[in-house]
Amino acid sequence: MYFLHIVRNNESIFNTALLGETNSKLELHMENPKNSLIKAFFAHPAAGGILLFLAAILAMVMANTSLDRYYQLFLSTPLEIRIGTLEIAKPLLLWINDALMAVFFFLVGLELKRELLEGELSNAKDIVLPGIGAVGGMVAPALVYVYFNSGDEVALKGWAIPAATDIAFALGVLTLLGSRVPIALKIFLTSLAIFDDISAIVIIAFFYTANISQLALLTAACCIPFLYLLNRLNVMSKAPYIVLGIIMWTATLKSGVHATLAGVILAMFIPIRSNHNPDVSPLKNMEHGLHSVVAFVVLPVFAFANAGLSFKGFGAESLLHSVPMGIALGLFLGKQVGIFGLCWLAIKIKIADMPKGMSWGSLYGTAALCGIGFTMSLFIGSLAFEETGVDQHFDERLGIIVGSLLSGVLGYVVLRFSLKGAPSALEH
Repeated sequence: MYFLHIVRNNESIFNTALLGETNSKLELHMENPKNSLIKAFFAHPAAGGILLFLAAILAMVMANTSLDRYYQLFLSTPLEIRIGTLEIAKPLLLWINDALMAVFFFLVGLELKRELLEGELSNAKDIVLPGIGAVGGMVAPALVYVYFNSGDEVALKGWAIPAATDIAFALGVLTLLGSRVPIALKIFLTSLAIFDDISAIVIIAFFYTANISQLALLTAACCIPFLYLLNRLNVMSKAPYIVLGIIMWTATLKSGVHATLAGVILAMFIPIRSNHNPDVSPLKNMEHGLHSVVAFVVLPVFAFANAGLSFKGFGAESLLHSVPMGIALGLFLGKQVGIFGLCWLAIKIKIADMPKGMSWGSLYGTAALCGIGFTMSLFIGSLAFEETGVDQHFDERLGIIVGSLLSGVLGYVVLRFSLKGAPSALEH
């Protein structure tokens, strides 16, 4: 979801550069080829996904070489903030997962609000099919995981891990197919990802919370009326929202409810437009400003911190363990069966229509592509097992990587042969 505007805004620019066409801006960039290449990379819709991939590879390289001690030292570095009796002391890994990811979920909340008011979710007719697909894409992978882990109470805590889709990687694969990808397919995938994000938010809120501190939770709740008042008064300044957001994040962190949810709640109160000047939109300005930060800093740092899979002692039994097997097959089989199956049923019984420009083949390829669950799966996995006292991280990350890799390859191959048109980026 958080790459939709990048796909739309940069598609024509990227295609122009790809075809060799020039304009005044491109001519200006040609004066400094290095500068032009850097800008072209960051303007590419797949840039965020590429950085995520490189960050994950770097983490695994460090975890499996003599650099592992420095990698672990980096993640375990203690960081403490103390104001009077208020203390937040965590290793750097948890600061990344609790604080940086709150910024990510704040951006998700901003985009969700905009989509509900003005975007893809504002027209009920257009969201029926992706909404139905998202239900299948959440339920079927969870059932696959539960099937493999039904006898293990601890392992069952990871049931939601394969239910997530990483839209950054999925859109990155789509860009490899070039201009043959219809905009309807991108909108379908992104709309489905919106529902996927909503599901993830609900799952985190209701299923992955620690012991609740009522005082801290009450403090966080007290911020909401003030945010509502700021919104009703149409306050355009970002500062009061940010201050209240920090207070709410801190209280939520202390309450036992996962702190990233504070980012989503805060986003719901950011005004989408000014009462005095309709052209001014604090929400869109903040959304635009955060896209690059999230895509090129927050998510790659998160991937680097959480993808350090060590292959020491790796064997066939590691992959065949119920946790990685349930996750890998949940992502690879559960996603495509759940999404394609329910979408097929909805179209056949005429609840929804096939999006223009899409076919059964491209719908199936898109469903397979949704099995890429990297970032959100890693995040939910860290929540699922952090309180159990059992080290399941190896199992979790192995299943996520295998399932996501298989889904990405299958999705690309199916779409490569089902979409007709211009050659893909890999064919140039």
